[in-house]
Amino acid sequence: MNIDGHTRLFCLLGHPARHSISPIMHTTAAELLGINMVYLAFDIEPDKIEEAVASLRLMNAGGFNLTMPFKRSVIPFLDRITEASRLSGSVNTVVNNDGELIGDTTDGTGYLDSLSDAGFDYHGKKMTLLGAGGAATSIAVSAALSGLREIDILKRRNKTYGSVQDFVDRLSAETDCNVRLFPMEDMDAMRASIASSDILTNATNVGMEDDKNSLVPKELLRPSLFVSDIIYHPCETTLLSYAREMGCRYANGRYMLLFQGASSFYEWTGQRMPVSDIKRLVFDK
Repeated sequence: MNIDGHTRLFCLLGHPARHSISPIMHTTAAELLGINMVYLAFDIEPDKIEEAVASLRLMNAGGFNLTMPFKRSVIPFLDRITEASRLSGSVNTVVNNDGELIGDTTDGTGYLDSLSDAGFDYHGKKMTLLGAGGAATSIAVSAALSGLREIDILKRRNKTYGSVQDFVDRLSAETDCNVRLFPMEDMDAMRASIASSDILTNATNVGMEDDKNSLVPKELLRPSLFVSDIIYHPCETTLLSYAREMGCRYANGRYMLLFQGASSFYEWTGQRMPVSDIKRLVFDK
């Protein structure tokens, strides 16, 4: 790639962020398509998100992605957000449209595309969804709008539990999907939900990097259950190792990252990411 004075900056803001494969994914796609851009990852302290957004605006960056813990906290510093982001309360993609920063979420559609890519037909199925952060709510919104029959969300009973209950009630009322909320600590509820579900999805950060924990005991899994973890580093979390041992079909979050990234790339550039090439060159090496 020839970097020059016209090269446009795109980036990821997260904490942590250095493990991300988004830089090589987006920069490789840009090279293949001849787009003069570069994509970097910045590890930002949680209390510095306002300054980071202001800096990117000042430098006229073309856009940026958000990962944990910024998918909600970034919203006050944007000019407007899409309907999908409003409904989910989450932003993972920001487009700089002539100085106006517009927030959107591509997590949910990216996740569903990754399920289809893995050969799992989610239409008419039931999901147990662990977590209620930015990625989880985006997944729930897209799943509810795209044909899932039922979603049970399990979340820790803390100060945000009430607001998540409001989200669940609204999503259930505005879609044809039956969405319910249960405390993560209620093991009986977890057991019953997983037993009646077709797919189990971990959308928390439990299991990331050196965390060897799993929110779900191995004995709650069964071979007919599809187990999904949105974490991709490590490639096999403890939950997915349990799934393998119990004979489940399973998938980590690497192709969710690919497909949500492809959607972000299109919003920024107006060009389709060459997904099959990026799979071969970046994800399947």
